[in-house]
Amino acid sequence: MLWRCLVLPLILHPGLACTDIVIGKAASKDGSVILTQSEDGDSGADARLCYVPARDHEADSRRAVFFDIEAYPRHVGLDRGPCYAPRPGQNLSVPIGHLPQVSHTYAYFDATYGMVNEHGLGIGESTCSGKFSAKAKGHGGEALFSIDSLSRIALEREKNARDAVKLIGGLAEQHGFYGVTGNIEVGAESLVIGDPDEAFIFHILADPTGRSAIWAAQRVPDDHVAVIANMFVIREINFTDSHNFLFSESVKTVASDKGWWKPEGGKLDFTKLYSNGEFAHKFYSGRRMWGAYRLLGVDTADDYTDLQAEIVYPVTAKPKELVGVRQVFDIYRDYYQGTKYDMTKGLAAGPFGDPDRFDTESQTVKGNWERSIGLYRTSSTHVVQTRRSNQGAVLWFGPHAAAGTVFLPIAAKATVVPHAYTVADPKNYSRDSAYWWHRHAFNAAKIRYNTAMQDLREIQVRLEDDGEKLVQSLQNITDPQILNEAYAKHAVNIQTAFSALPTTLMTKYADGWLNDDSPIGYSSDWLQAVGYSQGPPDDPHATLLRAACEPRKVKSCVDGCETLTFASCALRCTEECHDRPENAKASFLVRAEAKAPFHVTPATLVRRIS
Repeated sequence: MLWRCLVLPLILHPGLACTDIVIGKAASKDGSVILTQSEDGDSGADARLCYVPARDHEADSRRAVFFDIEAYPRHVGLDRGPCYAPRPGQNLSVPIGHLPQVSHTYAYFDATYGMVNEHGLGIGESTCSGKFSAKAKGHGGEALFSIDSLSRIALEREKNARDAVKLIGGLAEQHGFYGVTGNIEVGAESLVIGDPDEAFIFHILADPTGRSAIWAAQRVPDDHVAVIANMFVIREINFTDSHNFLFSESVKTVASDKGWWKPEGGKLDFTKLYSNGEFAHKFYSGRRMWGAYRLLGVDTADDYTDLQAEIVYPVTAKPKELVGVRQVFDIYRDYYQGTKYDMTKGLAAGPFGDPDRFDTESQTVKGNWERSIGLYRTSSTHVVQTRRSNQGAVLWFGPHAAAGTVFLPIAAKATVVPHAYTVADPKNYSRDSAYWWHRHAFNAAKIRYNTAMQDLREIQVRLEDDGEKLVQSLQNITDPQILNEAYAKHAVNIQTAFSALPTTLMTKYADGWLNDDSPIGYSSDWLQAVGYSQGPPDDPHATLLRAACEPRKVKSCVDGCETLTFASCALRCTEECHDRPENAKASFLVRAEAKAPFHVTPATLVRRIS
């Protein structure tokens, strides 16, 4: 929320946001409910994966509530286990309020937001715009809860999604809800909340007083999927259908008081009334919704006038085929490849088809980039595969950008996070950090994106294959210690592969040579697009100087020459080219090198020839 999944053009770099997907149990391949989120933030984001242990609490104890920041470190304290314990130079976080504590809180995993608890309750988050916003207590306002805190409290106290929705909605109504910086542009939030039986889409924003909240939730049909991309999606609420809709009374009272809706009018369009539309630019949300639905086999429009006023995309939809976790991973790696919006094409992708578009702050050139689902500035992506049987729910966690990460599985019943995944200071490189293994490898691949990413992808696929096999092999295991050790061992395998990858890529592609041997060059399409053919003309003697001897043939011959007789030997290697003008360059260069007053090595000559 605060610094991660938001857009505030006047204050922060534009384009920061998160994408959520939810898959109903009858729409998934294995019958699990699947909930996902990418945390697409800036470079200061805290990407640690932490385990918060279960705890018993004394009667009349109080639960502290903190002002939530998402830059590193997002929290410092003794109340959430070792992951959040203070490090040298860090100060303890200070509460902005308290609420009565329950007698027992459940164990859960979290990053910026709560992800999944020991009972398989899972959560994903996406910041939205809203008609109203509020500020936090101690920070210019009176609201106590952000979505960060609400997500954690839900996992601490509830086992199922329906009760979790009611709990956090009620707390926000009672104590107030605040979004980002008090600005309506990023003042609202969405969650996907699910358990092994059902899932909900949850929307929330402050009420006009800044001391309470307006919220609504809609159940996702078991055989449907849904996509949320930084904008509300719930449309008409059926106030008489308590199975499929949950809501605060303020949904109706505020709309009625503002003259936006009349009780006799029946159903109310939540998005039309309470969203403030897409932020950053048109298609910022809609393109991702279209892109994700396209990969789920749901045909939708790719153009519209106003995503808030028009019902362009369904709240939920039935996918063409059953969906597995690997398919979800691929959605988070999507740059609209193969469509007219393909971000690996065109001049903006550079000579090597790089789909990422860095933040731009030009004061003279106005415009916007397409907003892809895959994104270079993602701090982490998680997928919760929640089910009841045996091992139970599984959390798949991928540090840094989805395109360059490996999703590590961890059982929700596990009691530790592999150490490397708890280290993620974005300002300090660490070889002990999973976040930095992946960030380093992904950035190294940009040296030659189209081919280097193929190398990365081969390793990624192999390790995620291994991860799926590991999860399957542990299906009948319930002992947390066995689960801890098995997933930690797989994390080491990921470390071994990805910590070595940047060196491999550098060795292979450095200086535009393939393995320091053959020049890689550029594609004909890119050369044409950048005006290469309109560059300086050929030398008048270009015909005589143009290389046409087969480079590999010449190289093979020259490689066999002895050092002491190298010049004469190399001349013989090009004898057959002498009589053909189009092959004169190889002969010319060999003769020139033979007469040169300095020592010529085979590598020097062959590189010049080829």
